[in-house]
Amino acid sequence: MSDRAVLHVKGRVLVGPDDARDELWVIDGRVSYERPVGARDVRTVQGWALPGLVDAHCHVGLDTHGPVPDDVSEKQALTDRDAGTLLIRDAGSPSDTRWIDDRDDLPKIIRAGRHIARTRRYIRNFAWEIEPDDLVAYVAQEARRGDGWVKLVGDWIDRGTGDLSACWPRDAVEAAIAEAHRLGARVTAHCFAEDSLRDLVEAGIDCIEHATGLTEDLIPLFASRGVAIVPTLVNIATFPRLAAGAESKFPRWSAHMRRLHERRYDTVRSAYDAGIPVYVGTDAGGSLAHGLVAGEVAELVTAGIPPVEALSATAWGARAWLGRPGLEEGAPADLVVYDGDPRADVRVLADPRRVVLNGRVVG
Repeated sequence: MSDRAVLHVKGRVLVGPDDARDELWVIDGRVSYERPVGARDVRTVQGWALPGLVDAHCHVGLDTHGPVPDDVSEKQALTDRDAGTLLIRDAGSPSDTRWIDDRDDLPKIIRAGRHIARTRRYIRNFAWEIEPDDLVAYVAQEARRGDGWVKLVGDWIDRGTGDLSACWPRDAVEAAIAEAHRLGARVTAHCFAEDSLRDLVEAGIDCIEHATGLTEDLIPLFASRGVAIVPTLVNIATFPRLAAGAESKFPRWSAHMRRLHERRYDTVRSAYDAGIPVYVGTDAGGSLAHGLVAGEVAELVTAGIPPVEALSATAWGARAWLGRPGLEEGAPADLVVYDGDPRADVRVLADPRRVVLNGRVVG
């Protein structure tokens, strides 16, 4: 007979989009679908349970000025956790957040190391700023420091031309991506515009962040190569404000940003329709608040992605893409419980009833 305290989740447990079970048990922080024998203390939570949500583009340890102190990083992580985000792919941060791994009350983080950008072609204090001859060495460095991902800045404003343009020559990205893959890391890149995308995809990149420059002629290439996109639509919503603020100094850039914003939903829907993998990411950190994952899922639905597929982009599908378990037998008990069925209405994600992390109710 066991005397372990257990958590009983009862109602509908969404193990997959078409796999709903009546209950699960949390024993020693792990998921079980077998009723424990002799449990002395059982706490029951009722509702609709999902695997802990994924924010696949988030920045813990970063604000508008660059790296932040640990106490600020902690608040960022707690905000994400309380919104139901229990797995983060940190898409570039100059802060060392490894201490979070020792906290069982904070989300799990998959790190991409620090951004790698061209000199004077990105936000100050965010990235390593280098020239193409050093790209392979810095990619190798961040591949070793990260958790299986490396983040490039693929394009940014060129102040000489006054518009977005690619940051790296083709031969440099080919060599850098090959080196990352040799070291077992996947590569992703920040890309707003159109002209960097073909080189990056043909060079073997694994993912594109934002992907607002994805055009009809590039979609078949992405689809055939299996390159994922993380649209960060809650961030793209800021483009008109950014454009207005730079209108007098960079009119070409401002007009370009407005065009990218205007077609954002069509871009995402066309990508989805072509079979390009689409995942949820908020771009929290930098200038955006944390805890926006529910809003990003709703934006994907607005773009025309079916609700269950938008939900998978932050739940079952996203976890599989990142190589992390969901709610299968024996997995860490990271889950979120809601009052309603999120498959029927993704808006319920904005109001979690309970958040369970490593088998403990934390929110």
